Amino acid sequence: MKAVVYEKYGPPDVLTMREVAKPVPKDNEILVKIRATTVSAGDCRMRRADPFAARLFNGLAKPVRIRTLGFELAGEVEAIGRKVARFKAGDQIFASCGTKFGAYAEYRCLPENGVIAPKPSNLSDGEAAAVPVGGVTALRYLRAGGVRSGQRVLIYGASGSVGTYAVQLARIFGAEVTAVCSAANIDLVKSLGANAVVDYTTTDFAELGERYDVIFDTVGKSKLDSCIRSLKPGGSCLSAYSLGMSSMTSRMRLRMSEGKKFRASAGGEKAEDLFFLKTLLESGELRPVIDRCYPLEQIVEAHRYVDAGHKKGNVVIQI
Repeated sequence: MKAVVYEKYGPPDVLTMREVAKPVPKDNEILVKIRATTVSAGDCRMRRADPFAARLFNGLAKPVRIRTLGFELAGEVEAIGRKVARFKAGDQIFASCGTKFGAYAEYRCLPENGVIAPKPSNLSDGEAAAVPVGGVTALRYLRAGGVRSGQRVLIYGASGSVGTYAVQLARIFGAEVTAVCSAANIDLVKSLGANAVVDYTTTDFAELGERYDVIFDTVGKSKLDSCIRSLKPGGSCLSAYSLGMSSMTSRMRLRMSEGKKFRASAGGEKAEDLFFLKTLLESGELRPVIDRCYPLEQIVEAHRYVDAGHKKGNVVIQI
């Protein structure tokens, strides 16, 4: 089968197409014929080994543990292991591969009890593939922050994959949402339900004097001081990535500021999260935002585009 591999860290050109052995499912696994995957920021960080912690995870000098990237996928179950009961051949599914990656290929084996759910009936394979990472991440953090009706929530990085889902989910949960993004993406985040938008290229949201129950930084680029100033007493700062300092330091500073809380983790992925999002997607309350689509043969170009830092929502790879 065809798969994209990388044997050294670096720019998009380190990704190459190879013929590799087709996987065979173990007793508790399903074999998925992959129809679509995505290029996420996490894929690019692993490819570059930036931050350095990626090397501790995947090999100091070169990729060892993971050589085929791809966090999420949509496709069809082609075969099942003899102990699998939840799925059968022909099932249309979408799934997260988690930290084992491997979706930049024609086939991938996944454990039956993994983060897998039936594909939403109203989505294409490309749209469905763009849900498991960004959608589940947004859901887990908003739940960890206790977002609920009547609260004021600020989403920093609102036009990215996690951010576009976070804006929609916060509104579904009944919150009043302020989105932070560039001017080019204002119309997009408004269409997703943002009540107000701040252009980070011209304005520090903290200078506006507004206060929020929850601030969710989806890209790790906000300033901790701005978050502290803008949180209500007892409010929560959520960060999918570092805020420029250690999580411990951030927690200490926030605890000294009117009982404010900091979270840089929201627990592990669960299949139930995908089922929850599936219901919202099929009802039309939630939708994936797709920026561009590339064939697998153009994976290098797709990574170059994501590296540029201007993608809106998700970049899909068709297989």
